[in-house]
Amino acid sequence: MEAPPFASSTKTLPFRSSSASSLLFLPKTHLNFRRPRSFSVRASSAADSVVTLLDYGAGNVRSVRNAIRHLGFDVKDVQTPEDILNAERLVFPGVGAFAAAMDVLNKNGMAEAICSYIEKDRPFLGICLGLQLLFESSEENGPVKGLGLIPGVVGRFDSSNGFRVPHIGWNALQIEKDSLILDDVGSHHVYFVHSYRAMPSDENKDWVSSTCNYGDNFIASVRRGNVHAVQFHPEKSGDVGLTILRRFLYPKTNLEKKPTERKALKLAKRVIACLDVRTNDRGDLVVTKGDQYDVRKHTKENEVRELGKPVELARQYYKDGADEVSFLNITGFRDFPLGDLPMLQVLRYTSENVFVPLTVGGGIRDFTDANGRHYSSLEVASEYFRCGADKISIGSDAVYAAEEYLRTGVKSGKSSLEQISRVYGNQAVVVSIDPRRVYVKNPKDVEFKTIRVANPGPNGEEFAWYQCTVSGGREGRPIGAYELAKAVEELGAGEILLNCIDCDGQKKGFDIDLIKLISDTVSIPVIASSGAGSAEHFSEVFRKTNASAALAAGIFHRKEVPIQSVKEHLLNEHIEVRI
Repeated sequence: MEAPPFASSTKTLPFRSSSASSLLFLPKTHLNFRRPRSFSVRASSAADSVVTLLDYGAGNVRSVRNAIRHLGFDVKDVQTPEDILNAERLVFPGVGAFAAAMDVLNKNGMAEAICSYIEKDRPFLGICLGLQLLFESSEENGPVKGLGLIPGVVGRFDSSNGFRVPHIGWNALQIEKDSLILDDVGSHHVYFVHSYRAMPSDENKDWVSSTCNYGDNFIASVRRGNVHAVQFHPEKSGDVGLTILRRFLYPKTNLEKKPTERKALKLAKRVIACLDVRTNDRGDLVVTKGDQYDVRKHTKENEVRELGKPVELARQYYKDGADEVSFLNITGFRDFPLGDLPMLQVLRYTSENVFVPLTVGGGIRDFTDANGRHYSSLEVASEYFRCGADKISIGSDAVYAAEEYLRTGVKSGKSSLEQISRVYGNQAVVVSIDPRRVYVKNPKDVEFKTIRVANPGPNGEEFAWYQCTVSGGREGRPIGAYELAKAVEELGAGEILLNCIDCDGQKKGFDIDLIKLISDTVSIPVIASSGAGSAEHFSEVFRKTNASAALAAGIFHRKEVPIQSVKEHLLNEHIEVRI
């Protein structure tokens, strides 16, 4: 597997510091938002205030960097194997595919340096892939040999038992032994996003400090002496995750334990805040909200609805308890995706103080600029990951790829969906589906999957199919939501964001018929979207469908239904949520 593309700052190693911008050619645009103030406490002395970060150029490492800085430490990027050997404390936030990571580490002498560092019991924290690489091998595109420090093979989750793969969301830990950094964390949810895991065994039981249940009990963290590694993402686990990082960075500090009213038990249903971002008529970047995808006021001026500034709203939703924040740029990237400096800045600034997953969508595709320079969708996605995105959302381009796949029966490997999932893993790719309900009297009248609807059509029709659209709902395509969902899962999607144009902005509830159809069809997580108007709508969609998460926008922006009210309602309905 190829390593992801990045711009190297040195000639000897293909590493890229995610703190540097590779897009110095970006045009000037209106940046009428303030950079949020970052609150942190500096470490006690310069010698103790540096964390060495092993960033080999894949995925979003900016969030780890920001979390470390938020806690008062400076970051030193690894440039040579000697930087690893000389580190006071080393953090390895592995992102992407196992084989690609090992290839980079072996080619540059990093693998041997990491092994030597860990064998000397030096302070080490591996995150996600940074844990998996410590094992003997992985079945991901393999077998592929790992660092071999911990006995065991990393294998894929079994989806045949009804559990959705990737494992995405906030799950509970079972603490197996004193782990130091996980003290008091067993009562809380932490954020996982992965398709592969290592299993506990007699051979590695001395390493295992916690497990997590998702079909089976898999290894959630390991510890031996000063060496720690976690399968989840502390930098994306909110205040709980920051506490874990703080305990690693300040091991001799006694932190006050916060009392918990309720213990985390299992994978939680996610409540996601969505921000539709576009420029208003004055050129300022604002959050808006459509009514069946129409974002303009029905007034004489026909102005864009403005509901706030994206960075400030994202920070507020993080404080309010949103499990994820999703940005959808609904007008950018038309001609020059990487020229949208404001959106890239939104990601950079938001990730400095928002420590839950960030998704960005809009214009993830191949394109050629005015000068004839071609950019691949992989390059576009790579820049978003470097700017702070954890997942990217693909819309129209996924529809075209699915149509081609269904027409030919061949996976070309060239679509944005296939390229990005191959390099970054399918857990990093969300496909956004924008369907419109089409009523029919007889299911045999159309070639697409139809269902009997709960509410008949305008002429008494009892059946409907869901026609997919592109270009923000403006163009219908000859493919149904059912057919599209199955196709994009096969092409490498890790999650589906399921909208419904008919329900958008209506506040009458999610389209239960549609969500049940798709969530029963695919084995990847499905996010319900469009139509939320009350807290009861969230419990309804979780009770009646297999949706893993539910998303809302307008009711949160207008403060009609606070996020906390939604979660309290779900708790009262005995639905697991993160508090």
